[in-house]
Amino acid sequence: MDADVQIVWDHVQINKILATYCRAIDRCDKELLRSVYWPDAREDHGIFNGNAWEFAEFIIPLLSGMKSTMHQISNVLIDLHGNHAAVETYVVAYHSVPQADGSMADLIVGGRYVDEFERRGGVWRISHRTFVMDWNQNQPSTAIWDSGLFEQLKVRGSHDHGDPSYQLFGKRPAP
Repeated sequence: MDADVQIVWDHVQINKILATYCRAIDRCDKELLRSVYWPDAREDHGIFNGNAWEFAEFIIPLLSGMKSTMHQISNVLIDLHGNHAAVETYVVAYHSVPQADGSMADLIVGGRYVDEFERRGGVWRISHRTFVMDWNQNQPSTAIWDSGLFEQLKVRGSHDHGDPSYQLFGKRPAP
């Protein structure tokens, strides 16, 4: 492959891994989440610091207990060095969390994924991720799900393979 084409291809593949991570987290798909990391990868996320595949085992049950989550990424900066890449990605993550009194709270976190990627056998995956929290907001939820206009919006996302996107992409899209 021409060197410039290879650079573009590497960027596309790394961006696909980043998007797949968000999909895996928001659909609570443990196997898909594991697929973005090398088996020996490290995840330093604050609430969990250790092997990234063990992070998948830890985080999916925690997120499954929430009504919904949405991780949005932007400002992806990729610095390629052969089979290694330094990647910084901005993220805003929304979490709708049930409270002990039956109410809901919105937890919104802004931060960055500071990643080391490695290409092994022609495949890019995360080898080390550090989550950097830059800001957060925590407030009672004002979401309206079942009245007015919102009642008419019948197609809803879910934390499992029942989510409508799985009908389009299949059960487990390759990263």
